[in-house]
Amino acid sequence: MTEVELGKESNTEEKEDIVTPWDVESANETGVDYEKLIKRFGSSRVDDALIEKLEKIIKKPVHHFIKRGIFFSHRDLHGLLNAYEQGKPFYLYTGRGPSSESMHLGHLVAFIITKWFQEAFNVPLVVQMSDDEKVIWKDLTVEEGIRLTVENARDIIALGFDPEKTFIFSNLCFMGQCPEFYKNIVRIEKCVTYNQVKGIFGFSEADKLGKVGFPAVEAAPALSSTFPFIFGDKKRQVLIPCGIDQDPYFRMLRDVAPRLGYPKPALIHSAFFPALQGAKSKMSASDFNSAIFLTDTADEISMKLNEHAFSSEGNCDADVPYSLLTFFMEDDKELERIRNAYNSGQMSSAEMRKLAIDCLQPFIAQHQEKRKLVTDEVVQQFMTVRKLKC
Repeated sequence: MTEVELGKESNTEEKEDIVTPWDVESANETGVDYEKLIKRFGSSRVDDALIEKLEKIIKKPVHHFIKRGIFFSHRDLHGLLNAYEQGKPFYLYTGRGPSSESMHLGHLVAFIITKWFQEAFNVPLVVQMSDDEKVIWKDLTVEEGIRLTVENARDIIALGFDPEKTFIFSNLCFMGQCPEFYKNIVRIEKCVTYNQVKGIFGFSEADKLGKVGFPAVEAAPALSSTFPFIFGDKKRQVLIPCGIDQDPYFRMLRDVAPRLGYPKPALIHSAFFPALQGAKSKMSASDFNSAIFLTDTADEISMKLNEHAFSSEGNCDADVPYSLLTFFMEDDKELERIRNAYNSGQMSSAEMRKLAIDCLQPFIAQHQEKRKLVTDEVVQQFMTVRKLKC
C-alpha cells in the first residue's frame, strides 16, 4: 500500500487524515492529528529537551513558532546541533512554488522561522523557487512561471533576509546557470526506482512525466555541492524548515544521501496554516476567500475574517481567528488571557474576530511597505549566482 493510499484509508472508527505534498484534508474540525502523523511519517516530536538545547546554543529564547508547537516535528535536529557544537557548520534550505501573483499568510510560516534560524546561527540560506513544478502541475506557461517567481521573491525578500547570506533561485533558470544542479538531480534519480517514487508520492500512469522526475529536483538543493560557488567541495549538512506535507521529498533523499557521500538532511516541520473556512484544510492560493493574501487591503482582511473565518464559540482549538493569533501575536501572556477568556465564554466570537483583524492589518500593511522597497535591482541581487558569506 502506498503512503498516499494510507492517507486515504478509512476504518470503522474514523477517517484518516490525508497529507500529501498536494492535498491536506482532515475529518476533524480541529485539523490534522499531528501525533498520528508523527508516528505515520516516523519523525520525532520537538520536545522540551530539544528546545532547551536550542536555547543553550543560541543563548536566547526560541521563536514563538517553536515554543507554541507550530513547528512540532523534526528529523535529526539533535544530530545537526551536536555537529554544530563541534564546529561543523550547516546551511538552510527552504522553498516556494510560485502559483499566484501574491503569497498568502500561510506561505510566510516557513520563511519566518527560516529567517530566525539564519539570524540565530549566522548561516547561509538557499531558497528554491519551484516554478518548474507549478508549470507541470498547474495551467501555467514556462514564461508565466518565471514571472511569478520574481513576484513571489519580492514577498520573500521583504521579510528582511540578509542579501550577503541568501541565494534565491528559479529552477527554470538555475538549471542552465549551474551544471552541478542537474548533475545532482541525475545522481539522485539514479538511486531511486519508479516503484519507490510511486510508493512515496502515489503517482499513476496518467500523471505527466515531469511529475515523476520532480522529486529529485526538490531534493537536489539539500546536497551542498549543488552550490559550488557557495560551498566549494565542502559537504555540509542542511536544515530544511518546511510544512510536514513536504517531508516525503526529503525522506526519499535521506535514504539516498549517504550512498552519495553526503550527510542526511535535517528537517523541522510546521503544522498547517488553516484555511479561513476551518482547520480541515490548509490555506490555499487557489481560493481567494480561503486565504489572506499579502496584497489584501485592510478592508479585505476585515471582510474575509468577518464573513469567511470559521468560529467555534468557546473552543479555541477549532477557532480560526484564534489560530491566526497563535501565529502572529507574539505576546504569550496576552494570548493566554485571550484563550482563557474565550474558552470560558467571557469573550464572544465577534470580539475574537476583531482581535485577529487588529493583529493582521498592521502586519500586512507593514509587509506591503517593505515590499515597495524591493526593486528589480534588489531581486536581481538575491537571485544572482555568487559567493555567500558562510
